[in-house]
Amino acid sequence: MTRPLLVVDAANVVGSVPDGWWRDRFGAAERLRDSLVPFATSGLDGFAPGPLEIVLVVEGKARDVASVPGVRVVSAPGSGDDAMVDLVRAEGVDRMCAVVTADRELRRRVTEFGASVMGPTSVRGNHRR
Repeated sequence: MTRPLLVVDAANVVGSVPDGWWRDRFGAAERLRDSLVPFATSGLDGFAPGPLEIVLVVEGKARDVASVPGVRVVSAPGSGDDAMVDLVRAEGVDRMCAVVTADRELRRRVTEFGASVMGPTSVRGNHRR
């Protein structure tokens, strides 16, 4: 059985909380990544029960954040939005897929390929420290 795919817009989710993330973008992305790990087995309310395939898309100063068991990290070579659309098109079309972002244009683009969208608060509460 193919696991549902959850794609997370790291820059958008991290940037949705004014907690000083701009002083350490890399560290903020790592904290987000680590907070997503439990969702890989437990699932995410409002989306799907576990197990999930979780992909965190990073860009800019967070580009070197590494994958960990439960969360695959994709480093966008250019636009993070383009990387997420490409990921949904390549891996999310024939299965349940959601993208976590508040970016209106990205939301429009991924829904064209059948993905649902969720706001940053769907995962954010678990990584605030």
